[in-house]
Amino acid sequence: MLPQEPAEPSPTIPSPAQRPAESPALPPDPDAYDSPRAVQARARGLAAPYIAGGEDPDPETTGRRERRYLQILIAMIVVIVLSGFVLGALAKLLGFPA
Repeated sequence: MLPQEPAEPSPTIPSPAQRPAESPALPPDPDAYDSPRAVQARARGLAAPYIAGGEDPDPETTGRRERRYLQILIAMIVVIVLSGFVLGALAKLLGFPA
């Protein structure tokens, strides 16, 4: 039996002539240059006016909520690990094969 030819040609990388033209550079925005984030970024010596994170309007409430989520996460990890030991001990006591 002879190998069959593929029904569709394999995809190829487009040549530079087939690629879409790049968009022209945007003009500078003076309002964005004076924004608090841009000023802070320049003060820190960053190349771009971007600082990871956001401006939280109520950090105390967010901190309390995140601490609660951390406690729940730790409790879930403890429960999952201990349930493995408990189920293993029960299986051993009941004589299930390993």
